[in-house]
Amino acid sequence: MRRVAITGLGTLNALGNDVETTWSRLLAGESGVREIDFIDLDTIPVKIAGHAVVNLEEHFEAPEFRKLDPFTMYALIASEEAARDAGIDFRELPVEERERVGTIIGTGIGGLIGIEEQHLVLQERGARRVSPHFVPRIMANAVSGQVAIRHGLLGTAFTTSSACASSGHAMGMALMAIRSGEADVVVTGGSEMATTALTVAGFNSAKALSTNPDPDMASRPFDRERDGFVLGDGAAVLVFEELERARARGARIYAEVKGYGSTDDAFHITAPKEDGSGPARALELALRSAGIGPDDVDYINAHGTSTKYNDAIETRAIKLALGDRAQKVAISSTKSMLGHLLGASSAVELVATALSVHTGRVHPTRNLQNPDPDCDLDYVPGEAREMVVRNALSNSLGFGGHNVSLCIGRPD
Repeated sequence: MRRVAITGLGTLNALGNDVETTWSRLLAGESGVREIDFIDLDTIPVKIAGHAVVNLEEHFEAPEFRKLDPFTMYALIASEEAARDAGIDFRELPVEERERVGTIIGTGIGGLIGIEEQHLVLQERGARRVSPHFVPRIMANAVSGQVAIRHGLLGTAFTTSSACASSGHAMGMALMAIRSGEADVVVTGGSEMATTALTVAGFNSAKALSTNPDPDMASRPFDRERDGFVLGDGAAVLVFEELERARARGARIYAEVKGYGSTDDAFHITAPKEDGSGPARALELALRSAGIGPDDVDYINAHGTSTKYNDAIETRAIKLALGDRAQKVAISSTKSMLGHLLGASSAVELVATALSVHTGRVHPTRNLQNPDPDCDLDYVPGEAREMVVRNALSNSLGFGGHNVSLCIGRPD
């Protein structure tokens, strides 16, 4: 079976506009959540988000800027960093090699900014004033299409959309594409920009968001005082590469992608099934796909949303899947510092997980001060930890009952 390495990382998010800044701030336990000052939230009790702070007009010329939605621009910026990090100029590759480079990127919502903007144009100025770029700007698959165009990638290319599991599915499909021989390299990950008044209002109406006014304290996974998740936005793009190809060119290998598991609760469109059986099966499938057992797992990057039911159910799922080993595994939530990036969350969390495998450090879970009795595992509270991470799991649970678990680790 062909093996898969991670050779390039790129991200922008509430903590930083590159991997180095993001990782250093994650290890320091810093929060990127801040008060929202760019949209009108006067009638909404939620006032904070983990919004990426980046001047997009500095990255794109005016004609291109008008044709792209922010979620696509986020992914393009992250893809440039990931390609540089991997040491690959895709445009310089021969055509026959680029035909074996895929693009699989996830998004949960797609071009919401463009939808809201052009709906106002339709209402206020009429149908003739709606932009001819509207549809190609807002369609979810624009993110993979535009990244493929930017880098000249001619292989398999598509977008996955499964709410908060979107980029988890994208990366799972990237693993399978290389394993099967369909591709040698896949540019993969996820991107999301849904921090709008409409989205905040919708999640608030569903009672999913934290109403804690303190940006530093609102996202508190596994804590007894948690009251909902904090919305975030950003992107993460990774270069997956066939392992022997990567070794032959002397690439830096952050981690090997070893396994993938995907299930559904088939229970409720938003609520997870309380027994944790769905995500537990995803964890078990990822381990089976990787050819390892529970005792081989040292770290889990949790979905860890800071919602009442999710955190307790994910804890239950980890116990079901790992048995006694669950008490010995370090677990942390990236969302405690970034907020919840929806369709991009799995990707930014796999970046963090890959860096944990590569550096032997795991970032803490921020704001875990009063542990919930139902969340009684080792969530690395307060401070980063140095430890050997042989193998790690990264979990994603999405609306629709979608569950994804990815297993990565040190290559033999």
